[in-house]
Amino acid sequence: MLQTLPGVSKRLPLTVLGQHHLPKETPTTTLLQLVTTRDQKTRLFHARRNNEMIQALIAKSLGAKLKIVFTSTAQRHHSKFTRILMSRMDGIITTCSAANSYLKTPADIIIPHGIDLKKFTPPEDKQLAWNKLNLPGKFGIGIFGRVRPQKGHDLLIDAAITTFKENPDPTLVIVGETTPEHLPFQKQLEAKMNQAGLSDRIHFLGKQPTKRLPELFQAMSLVTALSRNEGFGLTILEAMASGAAVLASRAGAWPDIVTEDLHGRLVPTNDLTATTSALESLLKQDLLELGKNGRKHVERNYSVDTEAHRLVQYYQTHLPSN
Repeated sequence: MLQTLPGVSKRLPLTVLGQHHLPKETPTTTLLQLVTTRDQKTRLFHARRNNEMIQALIAKSLGAKLKIVFTSTAQRHHSKFTRILMSRMDGIITTCSAANSYLKTPADIIIPHGIDLKKFTPPEDKQLAWNKLNLPGKFGIGIFGRVRPQKGHDLLIDAAITTFKENPDPTLVIVGETTPEHLPFQKQLEAKMNQAGLSDRIHFLGKQPTKRLPELFQAMSLVTALSRNEGFGLTILEAMASGAAVLASRAGAWPDIVTEDLHGRLVPTNDLTATTSALESLLKQDLLELGKNGRKHVERNYSVDTEAHRLVQYYQTHLPSN
């Protein structure tokens, strides 16, 4: 919501219910103000959580002239209570085909998330960007996100152990925090690496400052995302925008985004054999060309401004033409 605020507000008058985490210049309102406004204008209320649907329905029952739409991103079946709330919405949005498949009644429209294409950009020189990290190997394979089983780090490391024995060029870079409860998981992975004699080619960088992430994405020739389950998954878009080829599991929105052998490869979730085979195949391909294709794809379809534009177009279908 924060990402799309600028793009939406330049196309439609906008105000946000509440002030939590908002930029100071953002117009805000309260539930009381919404209910007591009597200018006869129809407003569109975009809810993203149950409590927001409830607030909108309360305001509408107390006289506010509202059209209410809800974005469903969950890749699971909704509770009965949520389904009741959704049945009272004027419209339903979802963000990807997988999330849409869990809805009893399909959403009106799929509007995928977008990213900031000025923040995530390809480097002028991929090799130079990699060399700046001062890591061994000729190029980098990255995985971004908290280190935990759900994200599939174990699949990538097992695949890398097999693949790296025959290929001395790549180095695996793991970017993300390991919380205390998942420290044993990381220790197990490190033990595997040490046993395989690859501890110098697989590096845990830990949690990194947000402002450093773009340069880390730029340095990677290949970015992997092997989650066993995922809500949407912006990592793949950030990687493609940064000129990296991608290897992704069929989770979240990734099957909607990635075209195989044009941007990278897709593999079934939790499938080590397929992951290893795909990694070996990708390392024989022109990763730079796949990365260039990915950047073009994101520019055409997945900018945050494109997301805002599609949202406004949908909003307008629910608002009076005057």
